[in-house]
Amino acid sequence: MIRKLSTKLLIVFLLKVFTLVSYPLFADRLKDLTSIAGVRSNQLVGYGIVVGLAGTGDGNIGLTLQSMQSMVSRFGLATDVKGLDGKNTAAVMVTGELGAFGKPGQNINVTVSTLGKAKSLRGGTLLMTPLLGADGETYAVAQGNLVVGGLGVEGGDGSSLTVNIPTVGRIPRGATIEKMVDNPFINSSNVILNLHQGDFSTALSVSEAINDIFGDNVAVPLDASSIKVRSPKDPSQKVAFVSLLENIEVEPARPAAKVVVNARTGTIVIGGDVRVTPAAVTHGSLTVKIDEKKKVTATGGAIVNENQVVTTPGDAVVTPETDIEVEEEPARAFVFDPGVSLSTIVDTINAVGAGASDLVAILEALRESGALRAELIII
Repeated sequence: MIRKLSTKLLIVFLLKVFTLVSYPLFADRLKDLTSIAGVRSNQLVGYGIVVGLAGTGDGNIGLTLQSMQSMVSRFGLATDVKGLDGKNTAAVMVTGELGAFGKPGQNINVTVSTLGKAKSLRGGTLLMTPLLGADGETYAVAQGNLVVGGLGVEGGDGSSLTVNIPTVGRIPRGATIEKMVDNPFINSSNVILNLHQGDFSTALSVSEAINDIFGDNVAVPLDASSIKVRSPKDPSQKVAFVSLLENIEVEPARPAAKVVVNARTGTIVIGGDVRVTPAAVTHGSLTVKIDEKKKVTATGGAIVNENQVVTTPGDAVVTPETDIEVEEEPARAFVFDPGVSLSTIVDTINAVGAGASDLVAILEALRESGALRAELIII
C-alpha cells in the first residue's frame, strides 16, 4: 500500500521515472499542469500611517488626524486633534501575501498605498501595522522604511511633474509573520491535484500516468478538474511522494476548438483544432471620399469718367463646391472546403487583404451560419 512506502522505496520509484519511463516529446510535468488543493497563498491587508514625509502628506483631513491621535494615545499621551498637523503624515493601506507554508518569524514583502490626499510617500516610514486575514485575525505585523519608485514635484506657478506612481511604495521583507495558517496538506491521507485547465481527457491521462508508476487505483479522477491520489501519512514520506508526483510527465489532451477575439486591441487567436464546414465568403470594401471647397468671388461696380475708371467695392460671394468620389474594391469570394485547417483559414483570409475588423466580421458570420466548428469568444 502507498501508506507503507518508505523513503528508500520512493527513491527507487523516482529513479524508475527518469530512467525507464519514456515520455512523449511534448509532455508537461504535473507541477506545470496542476496545483495541489490546499497549497495556496492568503491575502493580508491592514490600515496604518506613514510618517516622516517632506510636506507631501494628507494635510489636515479628519481620518489622518484621528489616526495620529490614536497612535500617540498608545504611549500615554493625551492631545487634541486641533493640535496636530498631518502635512508630514499619510493614511495608507498595507497589503501582503502570506505563502502556503509561511512560519512565524519569517518575513514577507508588503505594498503600501495612500488612502487620502498625500502626493508622495518618498522618504516615509510605516509605523507598526497589523495585517489581517479574511477571518479578521492578525497574521503578520508590518513596519519599516518605504522604497518608492515614483517622483512628483510642483513649481510655484502651479506647474507639476509626476514620474511613475509616487503614492505607492514597497517594503521588502517588511512584515513579520506572527501566525501560521492551518494547512490540510500535512494531515490529509490524499493529495488532490487540480488542473489549471479543466479537461476530462487530461484528467484521465494524469490518473493513468500516476497508476502506471504506483499501481492501480492509486489515482482516481474525480471530475474534469481534480484527481485524487492516495499518499503516505508520514510527513517526511509525503514530501518525497509529492516531489516524485509533480515530476511525472503527461501529454495534455488537445484543447477544445476556440477562437478568441480581443475587441479592444484587434488581437485574434485561433486554436489549432478550429475547422469549418463548406462555406462561401464574399469580402469587399466601399470607400467614399467627400472633398468640400469654398470659391470666393469678389463683386463691385465700375464708373467711367473722362478716361478714368473708378471701382466701387462690393460684398464677396462665397460659392461652395463639393467633390464626391466613390471607390469600391471588387468583392472577392473564397470557399472553405470541408475540414479546413487553421493554416488554410489564415492564408485564405490574408490573401484577400482582410484586416482585423474584417476577420472578426467573417468569423462572426461563419459562426452564425453554423459553418464555424469552434467557440467564438470576444473579450
